[in-house]
Amino acid sequence: MKLLKQTVILSVATLLAASAHAQVTVKDPWVRATVPAAKASGAFMLLQSAQDARLVEVRSPVAGMVEIHQMSMDNGMMKMSAVDGIDLPAGKPVALASGGYHVMLMGLKQQMKEGDTIPLTLVVQKKDKKLETVDVKALVKPLNYSPSK
Repeated sequence: MKLLKQTVILSVATLLAASAHAQVTVKDPWVRATVPAAKASGAFMLLQSAQDARLVEVRSPVAGMVEIHQMSMDNGMMKMSAVDGIDLPAGKPVALASGGYHVMLMGLKQQMKEGDTIPLTLVVQKKDKKLETVDVKALVKPLNYSPSK
């Protein structure tokens, strides 16, 4: 009995250590609502990783294509372009927000209606190059929503 108890404790401790080792937390995930005919929207959130990692992909069943994008100024014009990933430095929050890094949901299969919940799967690459997924439920916010700073 004592051996069984020690084995269970060791197993639980190992699982908790593995979970803490690769943990990526997501705060305040949301998607911008769309008008009925819109084919694209943005998803936003705050990410923080317990270890150095990189967001390399985002998936969602509501869109035909999902890309990680960055907004930047180029010769006085704001431009948006796809990036191959976003670094997540250990312990530092990384914002996916309007005007910076964000997720683009393109080829929408349905209207993004205020109050709906949209499933997103974040694919994170750890330092050892192993991939892990983080499932997120993002609330659809109004077209004119602007998070308080």
